[in-house]
Amino acid sequence: MKLPNRERAIISSEKLTKYLLSTEHRRGGSKARLLKHFGYSEENWKELANDIRTYHLETEIDRVRHTPYGSRYEIVAELLTPRGRGLRMRTIWQIDDGDDVPRLITMIPE
Repeated sequence: MKLPNRERAIISSEKLTKYLLSTEHRRGGSKARLLKHFGYSEENWKELANDIRTYHLETEIDRVRHTPYGSRYEIVAELLTPRGRGLRMRTIWQIDDGDDVPRLITMIPE
């Protein structure tokens, strides 16, 4: 099964620039350093968003969990990064109760 309504999936610029690509973020800093090592940055955040759409949203779901807020979907796939190297990541998406549009929650290195 692939992510429901993946064609409408939300990957917010703030999630990428203020969290996943921010070395200053308390919880996202280590992820940002890893992503920057592979060629992603705040300046090319749209490339990361496009790569997530290309490599993750076309991959089968690895795990589904139901939370008090909605359904969470986990996808594991390799990104072909700007430096031409593969980077295996887990993306976590949530579809809130009462909604049908998935949104990116976080990425975790595998």
